[in-house]
Amino acid sequence: MSDLLLALLSTLMATNTPAATSNLIRQQTGITVSIPDPNDPAEREFRRVLELDDEAQAEVDRWIRENHAFAEQGGGLSNVELNLKILQRFDVVRTNYLGFLATHTNHARAYLAYASFLNDIGSEEESVGYMERACDLDPANPAAWNNLANYHGHRGDVKKSFVYYARAIELNPNEPIYYHNYGTTVFLFRKDAREHFGITEQEVFDKALSLYAEAIRRDPGNFPLATDIAQSYYGIKPMRTNEAFTAWNYAMSVARDQIERDGVHLHLARWNRDIGHYDEARRQLGIITNAMYQDLKQRILTSVNEKEEASKHPSDGEAPQEPVDAGPDGAEASAKHP
Repeated sequence: MSDLLLALLSTLMATNTPAATSNLIRQQTGITVSIPDPNDPAEREFRRVLELDDEAQAEVDRWIRENHAFAEQGGGLSNVELNLKILQRFDVVRTNYLGFLATHTNHARAYLAYASFLNDIGSEEESVGYMERACDLDPANPAAWNNLANYHGHRGDVKKSFVYYARAIELNPNEPIYYHNYGTTVFLFRKDAREHFGITEQEVFDKALSLYAEAIRRDPGNFPLATDIAQSYYGIKPMRTNEAFTAWNYAMSVARDQIERDGVHLHLARWNRDIGHYDEARRQLGIITNAMYQDLKQRILTSVNEKEEASKHPSDGEAPQEPVDAGPDGAEASAKHP
C-alpha cells in the first residue's frame, strides 16, 4: 500500500466506520480496500496471533545478535543448539496460526499472514498452498497475488508470476513494489518472457524498463529502486549508453548521503571507461572520498589506465577489464531454479 493511501486510510479510520472508510477510499482513489472491523472477536483474535508472530521474530533476532556477540568472546550456543531453540520458538507461532485457521477456515488474511511467516522461516514450499488459498478466498487482494508471483518468480513457474504480477497491478495500480517485482522478473527471465509475451529480447528489455519506469514514477525518491533500474543497463546488449547515464544521473539526484553518491560515481566511472571517456572516468573516481570504496576505486582506476593504454596499441589486444556489475542478475536467468 502506498504512503499516500496509508495516510488517507489513517485519517478516514479516525472518523468513520470500516464500511464508510472503504467506500470513501474507493471514491477518492478508485481502489477497493476491505477494512476489517476492529471490534469483531475474530479480528481481535487474529491481531493477537500477528502480535505473537512479531514478538517471536523480534526475540529470535535478539537471540541471534546476542549469540553472535557471545561467540566472539568464545561462548554462546552452537549453531545446532541455536537453530533448535529458534525452531521451538517458531513452533509456538505455527501452532497459533494453525489453531486460528482451524476455527476460521475462510479468513483470507490469516492464510496470507501464515504464508508470509512460513516464507520468513524458510518454508517456501509449504507456504505456497496457503497463498493460493488466500487468493481463492479473496481474489481482490493484490498483496496475495504479488506474494504468489514472488514465489513463482523464485521457485515455481516463472510464467505464472507474469500473470500474477499483472493481476496485482490491475487490483492496485498505485503500488510501486508490484511494478518493481514484475520488471525484475521480466528482466531476469528473458527467455520465459519472450515465450510468454511473444516478443523479441529487445522488446523484453523495453517491457522491463517500462515497468521500472512505472515503479519510480510512483516512488520517485527511492534510491535502491533507482539503482536497480540503472544497474539493469549492464545486462542489456547492445549497450544503451545514453539511457544508462540518464538512469545513473537520476540515481545521483535521489542519493541520500555521501556513501550513496560515491557509489554512483563508481558506476559513472565504469560507464565512461567502457565507452572510452578515460579522463571523465578518472574525474568521477577523483570525486570519491569514502574509505570503504578505496580498493574498488583503485581497481577501476587501474583498469581505466590499462584500457586507455591498450586503445593506443590496438594490434596488441585489449587489456582485461575489471568486471562490472551485471544488472539485477548478470547473465540471463533460467526458468529452472536451484
